[in-house]
Amino acid sequence: MAVSMARFLASLSWLLVFTGIFHTVCAEIAAGTAAAGDIPHRRFEYKYSFKGPHLTQSDGTVPFWVHTGSAIPSADQIRITPSLRSQRGSVWTKSPVTFDQWEAEVSFRVSGRGRTGADGLAIWFTANQGLEGPVYGAADQWNGVGIFFDSFDNDGKKNNPAIVVVGNNGKLVYDHQNDGSTQALGTCLRDFRNKPYPVRAKIIYYQRTLTVWINNGFTPEREDYEFCTKVENMIIPQSGYFGISAATGGLADDHDVLSFLLFRLTEPGQNLPPPEQEIPKEEQDKYQKEFENFQEDLKTKKEEFQKEHPEVQGGPFDMYESVSERELQQVFEGQNRIHLEIKQLNRQLAMILDEQRRYVSVITDEVAKRSAGQVGPSDIALQEMDTVMSNQREILHGLNETTFTASLKQLTSEAQGNAGGLGSYETIQHFNDIKEHLHVVKRNVEHIIQKNAPVEKMKCPELPPPSACLSTTPFVVVVVIQTVLFFGYVMYKSQQEAAAKKFF
Repeated sequence: MAVSMARFLASLSWLLVFTGIFHTVCAEIAAGTAAAGDIPHRRFEYKYSFKGPHLTQSDGTVPFWVHTGSAIPSADQIRITPSLRSQRGSVWTKSPVTFDQWEAEVSFRVSGRGRTGADGLAIWFTANQGLEGPVYGAADQWNGVGIFFDSFDNDGKKNNPAIVVVGNNGKLVYDHQNDGSTQALGTCLRDFRNKPYPVRAKIIYYQRTLTVWINNGFTPEREDYEFCTKVENMIIPQSGYFGISAATGGLADDHDVLSFLLFRLTEPGQNLPPPEQEIPKEEQDKYQKEFENFQEDLKTKKEEFQKEHPEVQGGPFDMYESVSERELQQVFEGQNRIHLEIKQLNRQLAMILDEQRRYVSVITDEVAKRSAGQVGPSDIALQEMDTVMSNQREILHGLNETTFTASLKQLTSEAQGNAGGLGSYETIQHFNDIKEHLHVVKRNVEHIIQKNAPVEKMKCPELPPPSACLSTTPFVVVVVIQTVLFFGYVMYKSQQEAAAKKFF
């Protein structure tokens, strides 16, 4: 009976997931068909990028980049700050970026022993290099934009780890006490600490719109991004420097950046940028000499290794995996597929939420016109309000069904083993975020309707004066009669007892 019930729950959960996937895929195909002609041209810019292996040169520097503070470049990554208290470090491009539209892909790890880390990591695009300072290891009052991966909850609102986008014109002082929430242009809650795979951030600035996408590090898929936030009509300096900084406080994490890849974006129909000039002869000779030295060093190390380990000379390494490793890999891949499917459900709910925000903006404009006395009440506005409320009810009903699906999926994942715990936790976190946003939208709509529709105050009927159950005179008469009867009974009883004593 228990096995049949488990199979039924698993079948039901998969049916609900596939239904959501079907609608999501249809919507994405329609959107992709409409926007197919608006895809910009991407060109990789190596002078503003770095990636391992062999990331550093022989002198310990990173080509085209400069590092300061506690930053430690190595062959595979740049450790911006080690897990020590009160550390600051940063790495910046040597040359300013001269093109207007770009796309940056950053791969990093934030790891620490404690459940809470500090302070966080920041990705910058500023008019000047902020080599050192109090804002995640970089300078304050910057001119540009910063994307902050804040891991410590300074304001005590339990809204960290979070990703916050903050713009500055060179005059604002960063609000540390409130984690920049008073200055944030966009934010999303994502846990980026201690993930099995590197966390990836894709930041796109295209047509004056800044969009942030996040790969949460639960899957090895490089293109498994999910939407974080978007800032429209954003103006940044035409020329600036890219940088990555990090800082630690009373708590400490290792902040490691594995790669930073920058692409120039060109709108369709515009002339593509001309190819860059050839590298000067001096630089070519320098790089060629470094390459030859590296080849010789590699050859020497190979010979030394073969002398120290003669038993492995020419012998193939064991490339086969055991049965238990294969089973564990299959379980983990199954959990990744479940995570991707539920993430598509999350995208569908996000589309519904955007539609509701559009309705709320329409109602807000209508209420503003009424308050200004421009137009009177109309049936169209009332009809839009009714439509919004009906849509809110449908969303809540769908959210309840989706939450039930998530709970069924969690039971199925637990039955497969501990490897499914990561996907279940991430799913529950996504649905909690969606539920919170929907509740905020519902409260805003109800507040607008209550403010706009006057409600007549109903007067409660006046209660009649309380009537006395017993007046004073009858009460006194009854008390006197009871007292007389009581004393009469006592006297009669005494006479009877005296007569009985005389008789004996």
